[in-house]
Amino acid sequence: MSPIKHVAIYGKGGIGKSCTASNIAAACAEDGHRVLVVGCDPKSDSTITLVGRRIPTMMDLIQRGGEIAESDVVFKGYKGVRCIEVGGPEPGVGCAGRGIIVAIQFLRKVSTAMDDVDLVLYDVPGDIVCGGFSAPIRKGLVSQAYIITSGEYMPLYAANNICRGLRRLGTPLAGVICNSREAQGEREIVESFARELDNRMVAFIPKDPLVQECERRGVTVIEGKPDSEIAGIYRKLAEAFMGEMVPRIPQPISDERLRELSRA
Repeated sequence: MSPIKHVAIYGKGGIGKSCTASNIAAACAEDGHRVLVVGCDPKSDSTITLVGRRIPTMMDLIQRGGEIAESDVVFKGYKGVRCIEVGGPEPGVGCAGRGIIVAIQFLRKVSTAMDDVDLVLYDVPGDIVCGGFSAPIRKGLVSQAYIITSGEYMPLYAANNICRGLRRLGTPLAGVICNSREAQGEREIVESFARELDNRMVAFIPKDPLVQECERRGVTVIEGKPDSEIAGIYRKLAEAFMGEMVPRIPQPISDERLRELSRA
């Protein structure tokens, strides 16, 4: 039996992490893999297109107290993808990263969901690489990461910052994903950025109105537009996730070099 893959998807808020993670999960499940998606964003919106609605968060249920069963926190989505949302602390109070650890420890007490799957996919915000959001890595929950960016400066800056954190923690980067915002020279910019990290761009996802159309309907592209070109791109990306990658510790670049790349 192959070991369970524990993979985190990092990126700047609004760059399309949740959409990409959900479509990868759907494509993997469609291919017969057992998948668990762990939504780590305090907005708790990582799994909406898999389940078709917003699900209760573990942190909310834990804070309310009382007995909690597996069925209260683990929900089945498209093609049997298991979904949980960690949620976050009250604004201005506590650490969302610490909440991830508390939630995962609690999940293990009430469920075997993390142990009988092929892929555990963590959707993790990465605007600010604080000690809290490094907690899943520090606690050994994540063995490798992917970063989503576009060719614009701020998403690249966040991606480079995430790489600084990954390098400090000794966590390998499996690849860079470009979720296009139609910036000039975007593919070349992100390919160059990935190379300078001593890595590679594993997918270029073009901007496609079908993605937003499916999100408004509360479904993934894999479910809502299965025969579309964009669905095919997500399927190829899912194959890469389940394949034999050679992740490397990233080599972040200087801010000066980052600005040069983003002006290409």
